[in-house]
Amino acid sequence: MMKKIFVMGLVVMTVILSGCGGSVEETPTPEAEMEFAPVVSVTGEVTPAVWATLSPRTGGTVQEVLVEPDDEVTEGDVVIRLDDTDARLAVRQAEVAVETAQAQLALLKAGPRPEEIAVAESQIEAARTAISQTIAQRNQLTVGTTEAEIAAAEAEVASAELARKAAEDHYDQIRGKIHGWIEEEAILQLHAAEQALEAAQAWLAQVRGSAWAQIRSADAAIQSAEVQKHIAQAQLDLIKAGATAEEIAVSEAAVAEAEAALETVRVALERCEVRAPFAGTVGAVNVRVGELGTPGQPLITLGDLSTLRVETTDLDEIDVARVEVGQQADVTFDALPEQVFTGRVVRISPMAEPGTGGVNYTVILELDDLDPRDSGVIRWGMTAFVDIEVDQ
Repeated sequence: MMKKIFVMGLVVMTVILSGCGGSVEETPTPEAEMEFAPVVSVTGEVTPAVWATLSPRTGGTVQEVLVEPDDEVTEGDVVIRLDDTDARLAVRQAEVAVETAQAQLALLKAGPRPEEIAVAESQIEAARTAISQTIAQRNQLTVGTTEAEIAAAEAEVASAELARKAAEDHYDQIRGKIHGWIEEEAILQLHAAEQALEAAQAWLAQVRGSAWAQIRSADAAIQSAEVQKHIAQAQLDLIKAGATAEEIAVSEAAVAEAEAALETVRVALERCEVRAPFAGTVGAVNVRVGELGTPGQPLITLGDLSTLRVETTDLDEIDVARVEVGQQADVTFDALPEQVFTGRVVRISPMAEPGTGGVNYTVILELDDLDPRDSGVIRWGMTAFVDIEVDQ
């Protein structure tokens, strides 16, 4: 529709009759005295005030397309779902990491258990007994070695071997599963058992050898037993003291880090779904199942049809200077040629639209009596013809 500017004022009819020699008196009529308001005529397009092009925030294969054009959706409805297999696996791994870190922190905060203290105390008592026995054995060497002493030494080796095997089995059970002071305690126990075995074996050899060698071996056994006692006492003190503030802080940081990682992968999982940001009607679907979606790719066009309005498409820089917010307008559509809709200007774009091939400005008009749900005729994207009433 070509733009026109109609300006009409008071019209005085003058009739000159050529060749008749006569004249008619100039008399204004009521119709001639009518004044018509000037208008700016432009074309426009029907568009919702609330609409959006929905795109994925992550890439992936389209697994489900849950809407079709003209479907009604509510805010938060899933409209597109991408393949989320990898994202779900990442979430599960992160959940396990959080559970592990939380268990480690709880173990540190719980402090020593009575059973652990009892074990450490029994180790101290065993070390004291070993010291007493080795001292006694050394004293016996001064009067000579007997078969009974050799048998006792062999029994001690057997006992030490059993103790070392028990310590080794205990350490194998917790290795790589439980960390912290419990693992350290198991290592110390194993080392102590190995040292006790070595001392017992050395003692046996010395019993079988010369008295002097046996005496020196006994001295070494005494020293070893004393070392074991000191180790057991230090371990008991460590158990009773519990975890340090620094150890707890490190464990808490590990929990926080695991939780942050879990939140990150959960967000990645949520991004495998494209949701409606508001309630509205699906205008277009631009993707099919099996296609690859990329971040920012337009997949769904969604609009709230209860907010339909008209936006001008060819208002030039001359006419826009005459348009003001609040001015009345008449709007017609080819679909309803006999019906004129009234409306008003509610907003004027402060700058020209780019890429239009000329200098054009967008003016937004709200219609007073347009109800697309009742009429079923005026649709999103239709062309409108607009006459805006402007001042002289």
